[in-house]
Amino acid sequence: MKILMLTPYLPYPPSSGGQVRSYNLIKELSQRHEIYLVGLIKNDSEKKYISHLRKYCKEIYACKRSKNPWTVSNIVKSVFGGQPFVVVRNYAQEAKEIIGDILKKNDIDLIHAETFYVMPHIPTTNVPVLLVEQTIEYMVYQHFIENLKIPFAQHLLKLDIYKLKYWEKTYWQKATRVGAVSHEDKQQMRKLIPNLHVEIIPNAAGEDLIHLYSAKETYAKPVFLYVANFLWLQNVEGAEILSRRVFPEIRINIPNARCIIAGQYAKEKLKHLVKYETEIVDLEKDSIEAVKRVYRESSVFIAPLEGPGGTRLKILGAMAAGLPVISSKTGVAGLDVVDSKHVLIAKTPHQFAHHAVAILKDNKLFDSIRTNARKLVEKKYVYSKIAKKLEKVYLQMLPK
Repeated sequence: MKILMLTPYLPYPPSSGGQVRSYNLIKELSQRHEIYLVGLIKNDSEKKYISHLRKYCKEIYACKRSKNPWTVSNIVKSVFGGQPFVVVRNYAQEAKEIIGDILKKNDIDLIHAETFYVMPHIPTTNVPVLLVEQTIEYMVYQHFIENLKIPFAQHLLKLDIYKLKYWEKTYWQKATRVGAVSHEDKQQMRKLIPNLHVEIIPNAAGEDLIHLYSAKETYAKPVFLYVANFLWLQNVEGAEILSRRVFPEIRINIPNARCIIAGQYAKEKLKHLVKYETEIVDLEKDSIEAVKRVYRESSVFIAPLEGPGGTRLKILGAMAAGLPVISSKTGVAGLDVVDSKHVLIAKTPHQFAHHAVAILKDNKLFDSIRTNARKLVEKKYVYSKIAKKLEKVYLQMLPK
């Protein structure tokens, strides 16, 4: 099959959740199909990563969108135009022209679009389109403004969320078929559009963290870890809860405990949290070894996430690497996990702290959680299996 794949990023390095997903799917699909990749970039310097993708793709195009999303042009188009801000800031005219050219020159069998906000780049075509939603965008922003204390800003953002919801639904209906990463997201989509045909294409764990796992029991050091990309609002919110409300209570019970909060843009977005004695670590997007290092240094992964949407690759990554996970119910939404078997689920900051102390004092519980979680990843959340599921969807979409 000839597959035209459109992503709102270049899928290398596999650092953010979306990049991990796309990179591993392309790697698997390329064994049996020709991939034509069109990815969006913010800086020309990102083109240096194209070489890492060449062996998997027939053709690769890196198209530049605005480096800074908050340009006057983007704001004006969003406020006074019909499209929401996330669509405006991710638009690249070059990408639209290239996609049109690829469709004219090649006998493309199928278009795979990751996220609804890349859909405006696709011209009118008879080629079937699979739109995969990594999260339901309007719900993410809706959660954010519900907690915003500035009435005027809240009013402006509500207007953008109205547009976001409208266009998200519109592009779901324009696509030949829609993919979601979890049953929860599928249910939300079907609430909005009851007859929408939605396939589940789950996330999985990246191979770098899968290879970190050690089967033997390890001594549980009192080092807690939270890894994320802090450009995302829900990840910043999780770091705030961990630093302000969870870790101080852990320290009362374990005075020598450490808490590492690591990720892209960590110091830029979270520098104010160092006063809570959390260690804020910047991870460069291409620093795979640095990511491995913070996982090796830590014993337990804590993710007090409250924002909805998608499935958390950070949770799957920790499960794959052998770190027991303590998370909220929202944080593990979409994953086939059982509380106290694969993860520990907490409802309040006090429960997070209680679980954190308990798992370090109970070696049997520590090893049971990490072992069961790893087995679940091997059974259900590896990209070789997800890619085969995706291929079945592709085949169903082809003209009979």
